[in-house]
Amino acid sequence: MIVRLKLFAVAKELAGTPLVEIDLPEQATVGDLRKKLAENVPALAPIAGQMMFAVDQRYAGDEVPIAAGSDIACIPPVSGG
Repeated sequence: MIVRLKLFAVAKELAGTPLVEIDLPEQATVGDLRKKLAENVPALAPIAGQMMFAVDQRYAGDEVPIAAGSDIACIPPVSGG
């Protein structure tokens, strides 16, 4: 299945786009998405482990399954000062 992943802040800047399409197997999880994103967009690999994901407007851990048509967002790590 093809999922559309919305990128924000530094993730969007590193990827050079606000939206990435990732091909995942059926019954994939957020953890599967994290790995595939790092493979498909190497610029995001250094921060992939620290990114948060939201599935259908709810924060989701790596074990959360992704359904076809889910609204998925990637929130990169932030720092303040």
